[in-house]
Amino acid sequence: MTAIVAETPVARPEISTRSIIAVILGNWFEFYDFIVYTFFAAMIAEAFFPGDDKFLKLLASLITFGVGFATRPLGAAMIGAYADRVGRKAALTLTLLLMAIGSAVVGLTPSYASIGIWAPICLLIGRLIQGFSCGGEVGPATTYLMEAAPAHRRAALTSWQGQSQQLATISGAGLGVILAFTLSHDDLFSWGWRVPFLVGTLIAPVGLYIRSQLPETIEKSETHESGTAVLWELLRKHSRAVVLGMFIICGGTVSTYVFNFMTTYAITQGVSVKVATLLTFTAALASMPGLWLGAKAADLLPRKPVLVVSRIVFIAAIYPVWLVIATIHGSPSCGPSVVPALESSTGLDLCWLDASAMTLIGLNMGLSFLFSVGIGGSYAFLTEAFPKAVRSSGLAILYALAVTIFGGTTQPIILWLSKFDPLMPAWYQIAANVAATIAVIMMVPHKEGT
Repeated sequence: MTAIVAETPVARPEISTRSIIAVILGNWFEFYDFIVYTFFAAMIAEAFFPGDDKFLKLLASLITFGVGFATRPLGAAMIGAYADRVGRKAALTLTLLLMAIGSAVVGLTPSYASIGIWAPICLLIGRLIQGFSCGGEVGPATTYLMEAAPAHRRAALTSWQGQSQQLATISGAGLGVILAFTLSHDDLFSWGWRVPFLVGTLIAPVGLYIRSQLPETIEKSETHESGTAVLWELLRKHSRAVVLGMFIICGGTVSTYVFNFMTTYAITQGVSVKVATLLTFTAALASMPGLWLGAKAADLLPRKPVLVVSRIVFIAAIYPVWLVIATIHGSPSCGPSVVPALESSTGLDLCWLDASAMTLIGLNMGLSFLFSVGIGGSYAFLTEAFPKAVRSSGLAILYALAVTIFGGTTQPIILWLSKFDPLMPAWYQIAANVAATIAVIMMVPHKEGT
């Protein structure tokens, strides 16, 4: 029995800019639904978990967020293999539908005060569905972008996997900022946090429609006859690339979830909610030009040196930046405004935007920019490590395993370790990115045709 179905190749239709945008928008919606939880972890903790110990409730909320990563490898294996067997389009439509279901479960489940133990159980089920869906998204979406790109623009187009994730962060954190500024503290904690999940559910039909119009990027002659055949070839011939890819993703995953954790971290350290919600939002904004610059450099220059040098610069900056952050995170949440002219002309109360807040925001943005430069070319680099027949499943599985091991555990770990040393997020990022840099050096691109 042969692994590849032997059929005469047919001409593949040219992939239009509209189709590429459709993949990017769908990936944006998908990751928005998955990561928006992290911006409202403190509110979810109050809604779904009993008791008076706020730390334990928040820890339970973050662990539930982390459990959502448990099904990502399963989704990656099943949906990634499905994409290599049936096609990218079918897989991308399936992931978006599943994510909408998971978001609806999270957003509509009553609180613990209303239904008791069923509240955290339903929350857990919703997160498991979201994790399964997100695990299957990365491989097909990134593979589609690469296969649609001309050789000289692969890094630029595949970097939209990262750009769309940042758009998801910006939209999720931005909605958090709007809610924090427009709702009272009690309303935000009682029902306001549900709005982002319901928004994600409502926009899903738009994503489903635009993805249903996609042309395929893989021919029937290039597919496997079964999902088992896909995974078996991946295990036999490409396990080294999967393992090294996991370590490459490890550095980015740990850093991403440290940046996404900044809102919760700042709140636990006594910073005002307004400043705290701005941290993740502004860091995501700063990452966008960083991703573009990194991808541009990876298209113009050899990818590996670009990835290695940019990561070394980021590693060197982590500790000094966090050394300053650790000295200002406990500063007063409402001091003299640094923009009195704007305050007087608009009538807004901007006392919370003091020098300490601006320093915290600026340092976090700078670090996010440096981090993103090293990520821009990573997606092309990783997809080029696999042949087309197992590209979607290979990328999906290595990505899902890495984010399950490191993404699902990062926030609970640094929350606990920060009780003993506020610089632990820095050391954790440094260790993860040193491992990622070594893995980049060891990775060898696939030598055959694409």
